[in-house]
Amino acid sequence: MDAWVLFLIAAALLAAGEVLTLSFFLAPFAVGALAGMVGDLAGAPLAVSLTVAIVVSVASFAAVRPVARRHRSTRPSLRTGTDALLGEEAMVVGRIDNDENAGTVRLAGEVWTARAFDDQVIEEGRRVHVMEIRGATALVSEL
Repeated sequence: MDAWVLFLIAAALLAAGEVLTLSFFLAPFAVGALAGMVGDLAGAPLAVSLTVAIVVSVASFAAVRPVARRHRSTRPSLRTGTDALLGEEAMVVGRIDNDENAGTVRLAGEVWTARAFDDQVIEEGRRVHVMEIRGATALVSEL
């Protein structure tokens, strides 16, 4: 069997493995195997084709790694649901007192049950900062 066929089979298996794992770990090896196949088809000796495959694999890793690290460390720019409400300001419309289990705020145009994040009493009309959402209750802190 010709070497280019082995390179093609290796590239296909590595690409299939990449599709199944979605880890961007096998893709550079698949690209390297394709480069080795091209080298073999161009008439290069097997040692040169293997060297090309290894060099292209390493170069692919070098190109993909910074992009992958940047994507892992950034938070999604679009927050939805209750995550979108974290950090927002709200207006106290009903006195917040954790001891009496009482309190409401107007948050994003809706009235939410509210509790003080740090067990303080917050009077009606004050502006607060949403620290956390637990179920349908906003935990807030005075600005």
